[in-house]
Amino acid sequence: MKNNNIRKKYIYIGISIIALILLSLTSMKIGSIDITLRELLIGIFTNNGSETWEIIRDLRMPRVISAILVGASLAVSGVLLQAVIRNPLAEPSITGISSGASLFSILIMVFLPSLNPYRYLFGFLGGILACIIVYSLAFKNTLSPIRIVLSGIAVNAMLGGFISIMTIFNGNNASSVQMWLTGSLVAVTWKDVIPLLIYTTIGLVCALILCKTCNVIVLGDKTSKGLGFNADKTRIIISLVAVFLAGISTSIAGIISFVGLVVPHICRIIIGSDHKYLIPFSCTLGAILLLIADTLGRIVAKPYEIPVGIVMAILGAPFFLYLLRKSNV
Repeated sequence: MKNNNIRKKYIYIGISIIALILLSLTSMKIGSIDITLRELLIGIFTNNGSETWEIIRDLRMPRVISAILVGASLAVSGVLLQAVIRNPLAEPSITGISSGASLFSILIMVFLPSLNPYRYLFGFLGGILACIIVYSLAFKNTLSPIRIVLSGIAVNAMLGGFISIMTIFNGNNASSVQMWLTGSLVAVTWKDVIPLLIYTTIGLVCALILCKTCNVIVLGDKTSKGLGFNADKTRIIISLVAVFLAGISTSIAGIISFVGLVVPHICRIIIGSDHKYLIPFSCTLGAILLLIADTLGRIVAKPYEIPVGIVMAILGAPFFLYLLRKSNV
């Protein structure tokens, strides 16, 4: 019976990978200019220098790959934060991490554009700073999950205010900054994709290594200490990986909510709470969800585009409320 359950979990993960590949091809086919499957395959595997090839290789492929990487990162970041805080409502945008990463990214974009190639690292630093502030405010003898959430909400509001001030006083680039803040992959290029791929891979590998640790930390501090874990130190390590994934993603795509909130919840319903399977399944499902949202944003209002962050807000909020009501969480 146990082997059957494990086999089912691997089947779910395998199906999600196949679905992701098919959705990626579909997303590259459709847009303001539709492309046939034959043209798509030729564009992917050959270089004929045609206009269609340029659309596929220079516009759609970087966007699809970045949507996959950002979706996977945000979903896994949500899983890790929910393990640390032991609260299914925790995610990067709620705990202040996304706002911290956004603030530092905007500082680079607006005031230090020469450092733009390194904004991934500055996004990570901004997320760490926000996380340090949140954890410092939440620490009282030990790290309380409830205090972490409440401190995160306060820090998120404060950093959001600073971001708004910077946007207002930066009149020349206000529209582009505002577009980025809503969550957008419009301007992504191969220069963004390559470092994003490297950093995301590092973060996801670290998350997989921590899967057993996550299974222990969700049992509570007393159980963790009984098994020889330092609960506070373990929380900090897991949080650093979560901040890294969220910070890197936010520096590229802006603030995208609900991926780290909805995806882990759906995955737990389908595959259970064992992080050995929950993390990889959340990775693929997060990629699928954000890819669908980005594709919808490109085709619903052709020839105009709706930022992926807005699509996720429209889809994510009611869907999460439905899941919340149905599962009695």
